[in-house]
Amino acid sequence: MAILRMFAGAREAAGTSRDEFEATTVAELLAEADQRYGDGFVAVRSASRIWLNGEAATGDEPIGARDEVAVLPPVSGGA
Repeated sequence: MAILRMFAGAREAAGTSRDEFEATTVAELLAEADQRYGDGFVAVRSASRIWLNGEAATGDEPIGARDEVAVLPPVSGGA
């Protein structure tokens, strides 16, 4: 199973920082995550960067059991 890692707002929306999915592409995994976690997650994910094994992903990349997909929402900060 592929691993989905979620950070910041994505983690908060999903209620977890990590989950596993049986999917064959990044896009399929994200669609399953959207269904599992609901509208709040979808809103955060749609504004996020998606990475596959540390590289930017477009969605059509194939994934396997040892792959890691990460959802990285935009980060703002200040002093």
